[in-house]
Amino acid sequence: MKKFHLTSISLFLLMNFFSPNFSFAADIENGERIFNANCSACHAGGNNVIIPEKTLKKDALEANGMNSVDAITYQVTNGKNAMPAFGGRLDDGDIEDVANFVLSQSEKGWD
Repeated sequence: MKKFHLTSISLFLLMNFFSPNFSFAADIENGERIFNANCSACHAGGNNVIIPEKTLKKDALEANGMNSVDAITYQVTNGKNAMPAFGGRLDDGDIEDVANFVLSQSEKGWD
């Protein structure tokens, strides 16, 4: 039993070492639902009705340092300027799902 336990741990560590992008999949469908219910009024189609140059399109996200799940999660949680904070309204998992949805859509060109 002890050998099996050590082998399992070793296998898990090797998977993480050789596959650094290994992570639990975000719920993109949930992110889309949350986005449509909370964000699409200002950001439909990846646009921005308040500040038109700060869209959710890939090039704008990159230019504004918002091209990571962490950056988008921070922005959605805390808000900034005209964007309200959603940290008190949405739970952390939903916010992370939204961030992953935004990044996936930016890669697809918001089609």
